[in-house]
Formats: sequence, structure tokens, C-alpha cells
Amino acid sequence: MSDTGAPTPPTPPALHGPPPTWVAGRGVPVPREAGRLARVLTAFWAERRRPVPVSTLVLCGVVGVLGGVLLVGHQPGLGAALIGLLVWAAAAPALIRRRDVNDLITAALSITLFAVVALRDAGWVVVLCALVAAWTGVVAVTSARSAPAAVLAPLTWAAGNVRAMPWVAKGIETLAGSRRGQLLVALRSVGITVGLLVVFGLLFASADRIFARMMPRVDAELLPGQVVVGVLVAVVVATLAHLALAPPSWSDARLAPRPPAKRGEWLLPVLALDALVLLFVTVQVGALLGGHRHVLETEGLTYAEYAREGFAQLVAVTALTLVVVAVAARRAPRETPRDRLVSRLALGALCVGTLGVVASALRRMDLYVDAFGLTRLRVFVTVTEIALAAVFVLLLVAGIRWRGGWLPRAALQVVAVAMLGLALINPDAQIVRHNTTADLVTTLDADYLAGLSADAVPAYDAIEGDPALRRCLLASASVAPATGIGGWNLSRERATQVLATEQPDTDAWCNSDR
Repeated sequence: MSDTGAPTPPTPPALHGPPPTWVAGRGVPVPREAGRLARVLTAFWAERRRPVPVSTLVLCGVVGVLGGVLLVGHQPGLGAALIGLLVWAAAAPALIRRRDVNDLITAALSITLFAVVALRDAGWVVVLCALVAAWTGVVAVTSARSAPAAVLAPLTWAAGNVRAMPWVAKGIETLAGSRRGQLLVALRSVGITVGLLVVFGLLFASADRIFARMMPRVDAELLPGQVVVGVLVAVVVATLAHLALAPPSWSDARLAPRPPAKRGEWLLPVLALDALVLLFVTVQVGALLGGHRHVLETEGLTYAEYAREGFAQLVAVTALTLVVVAVAARRAPRETPRDRLVSRLALGALCVGTLGVVASALRRMDLYVDAFGLTRLRVFVTVTEIALAAVFVLLLVAGIRWRGGWLPRAALQVVAVAMLGLALINPDAQIVRHNTTADLVTTLDADYLAGLSADAVPAYDAIEGDPALRRCLLASASVAPATGIGGWNLSRERATQVLATEQPDTDAWCNSDR
């Protein structure tokens, strides 16, 4: 009440607070609670005020400088692989303190996949491995356990980049203000170190040509690019470190539970699909056992119709079945032991039947490769189908105990292992070996073989029985020498050695009508 006896009006809400919610008929403002998403984002963004360890700032700067030197002016090679390892230096202590074996395994897979850049020369293999390495790296550093968090890893990385900028800036400001003397000492020490390395490095380089090839070249034209790349690498180091110290809470988010469907409503479509898949697999048994004879004896059936088109359709069936199993598992009734048993049997039969579909698809591809040879696309889709089969095996394992919290990360690890296996089998070399030794029903496409990467050069040299083909493939190969340790690559090194011992044949030429 005021001094005049009139009722005191309500105090207006603060301008910086959340908008009030007025209770009907009372006129009393009640603060509106922030939604779940707003709370999560607010907590995530608040971590930018976390203190920055001095060691993290130093590592960001050192790895950034190394990144600019080893990446710019060189072909992708050992330098990129080393940077792919060093960017984890600041995040590694936080990952180790978690004592989460799954996170450490996933991070190790990410580092190993990125190291493929120093092993293989084929650009398509390196790019695939790098993409999967980036994805698994974000999942590892954020400890993503749920399917949504794993799928949205690129968005998590983008948010982490935005958050890391003010975090690093605040750390530099604090360090410069409170530890100015220590900062000057560190800068002086780094300057002296760099000066000594430059002077002695130039002297050693002038004394030995082999050592000079290993030293990074200083080129004024490369300096702007080195600065830009160095800053980007430093940002990657800071983002990984900050995400490891303060992972987002949505990494542990799960899809909201939904009420289970009625048993009849859920079971009818699943059993119908079970019957259709098992019927298809039964029909394919004859094809799986008959092989070439089945293809040739079936009226109007060619290799292309049976293998190529059928394989693409079966790959689509496998991927769609994976989606069906994921949705059906969420809606499956599980109130009673009988419900859980029926759900396990129905979904288990679907997974087993789909493994039969995978076997049929792989057999079709095998027949097609025997007839028409290997290509990069055929190798890739075969590895993809094998990875999908491994995921279905994981689904069967998860269904035994009806617990799948570990499944998203395990599935991502399967994909990483599949890409690592793709790099290890050396697809370009395998294509040359198979196509030059198999009894193909079509002519050998020598032009396609000649367009492969340096990975295939040792396979060119190993061709027997057709010296003219061997000479023309080696004559068509061209490998740029490494400009230093940053551009060193195992496949290119081996190819260079092979070509160095081969006498140049200017008359050799390749065509597709061999």
C-alpha cells in the first residue's frame, strides 16, 4: 500500500530478464522458465569463460606454425599426417582423464584414418578417410553417445569453433595482463630457438643435399598462405581442446521415449517384411550356388542386368531395412517378457534375412567383377555393403539384451574400420592386378588403368605376360617428387623408385582395345 492508501502497482520486470507471463485475473508477473534447448545452449556458451591453460595457448601457437610450414607448398603427405596427430595434443589430457575407452578408441581411429594421407596417393581414398576421420574425431572429443549427437557432429564442430574464439581471446588477454613478464620471456625464448634453427639449418642444408631436401623451404610467395593455414590449424587445436574440456550436454541426449505400439499394430508390418525378405533370400539360394551357370542359363538374363542393377537395388534395400529396424525397435512393445521375446524374434529374423540380402548383393558384384573387371566405384560399394552387414550384426548383438546405448558409436567405429580397410587393400593396385590377370568377357580398358594414381605403379611393374601393356602403363605414369618432409608419401616414394629403374619408352602407348 502507498502512503495515500492506494494499492502499490506491480514492479515492472527488468529489461534484461525473460519476458513475464501474466497469470489470468491477477496481474502478477511470473518469470517464464527457459526451454530445454535454451538452457542447453546457454550452458554451452557459458563455457567460453572457462580459464585457458597456458600450455593450451602455447600448443595452439606451435602446432599452428608447424601446420603453416608443413601443409603449404607441399603435396598432401607426411606433413598433413603429422599435423593430424599434433592437433590432438591439447585435447589429449582431457580425453585421458575421462577414462572412457570408447572415446580413446574412436580418437585413435580418427588419427589413424587421417594418417592415410601419408600412405596412399589416390585422392578418392584420402578424401573418404579424411571425412570419416573428422566425423569420428568430433564424436570422440564430445563423447557423443546418442544417435542424434553422432549424426549432428558437424553442427557440434561449428558451434565449438564459434565458442573457442572468445575462449582463446580471453586467455590471451589474461596472460598478457597478469603474466606480461612471463610472456616476454617465452617470446624471447621462442625467438632465440627459431633463430638458432634457421642458422644451423641453413648451414646443414648447404653441406648436404639429402638433408636439404628434408628441410622446409622458405618462400616469400608462400608466406601469406602459411599464415592463413597456420591460423586455421591453431583454431582446430583450440576447438578440440575446448570441446574436450567442456563437451556439450547434448552429446548425451537421447530421443524422447514414445509410447510403444500395440502388439498387433507393430507386429503385422514387421512380420510381413520378414516373410518378403526371407522369400527373396530363399529364391536367391539357387543363384548363390549356381554362379555363372545360373546367369548364363536364365533366359534373357545378362551379367549387367543381374549384377549391376540388382546390386544397386539390394544396397538400397539394406539401407532401408536399417531404418525400418531402428524405427521398429523404438516402437516395439516391451511391457511383458512375452512382448520382449516376440520383438527380439521378429526383428532378429529381419536382420538375419537382410544379411542374406547382403550375401546375394556381394555375390552379384563378384560375378560382375569376374566378367567386367574392378573399378573404384565397385570397390567402394562392396566395402560399403560389408560395413552395412557388420552394422546388422551389431544390431543382432544389441537385440539379445535389448540394450543399444553403445550402438551409435560402435556403428561409427565400424565405418571407420571399413574406410581404414579400404585404404590398406590399396584399391588402385588391386584394380590393376585383377583386371590384368582375370579372364574378362570384355576388352581390357588400358586407358582406365593408365589414369590410376601412384598407388598402382608397383602393380604396373609386376604385370607379366604382356610386356607391351607393362611398358605403356609405366610410360603413362607420372609422379611428382616430394619437395620435403611435408610432402613425403609412401606410395609416391615407391612409384618414384620403380620409375627410376625403368627405361623410358617414348613409343609406348595405351588404348582400350587390347
